[in-house]
Amino acid sequence: MSGEMRDHGAVHGAVQGTDEGTGERPDRAIVGYAWPAWEVEVEAGRLRLLAKAIGETRPMYTSVEGARAAGYRSIVAPPTFAFCLLADSPVGPGYLADVGIPIARVLHGEQQFTFHQLLCAGDRVRVTRRVADAYEKKGGALRFVVLESEVRMADTGALVATGRQVMVDRRGA
Repeated sequence: MSGEMRDHGAVHGAVQGTDEGTGERPDRAIVGYAWPAWEVEVEAGRLRLLAKAIGETRPMYTSVEGARAAGYRSIVAPPTFAFCLLADSPVGPGYLADVGIPIARVLHGEQQFTFHQLLCAGDRVRVTRRVADAYEKKGGALRFVVLESEVRMADTGALVATGRQVMVDRRGA
């Protein structure tokens, strides 16, 4: 499955048993699906724009000189930049359709990142995303799709950040 897009249309309604103790019937056929990786150049202008948007004024986030004076190699990416990298996926919001969630019913339930090193302007990263889990609640009215992502340096493979995102399909809610 990894490395190629596939049509999940035939598996959206698949039911494979029930969750122990809850009685909920998850659609687990999409678990393990992975999208093709993509690479992104971390651009100084984009980091400055994000810093301005979030009200970050410290020089390490806005100027090369300020970042170097603080001991960094270039402008530092604010932590929320990790979410921007996910938005750079070549499939765009199409990843929702790939897991059977219509955009009109989606709710962004949760987002978290664990950082292992800083990103700076000039870095090139490789991003991956995969379905880690899928489950239902409220008798199937809510379907949760858990996505995991990794951001690694493109040249060395060094881990920069891992992420977990929960998307909710409000089917009957």
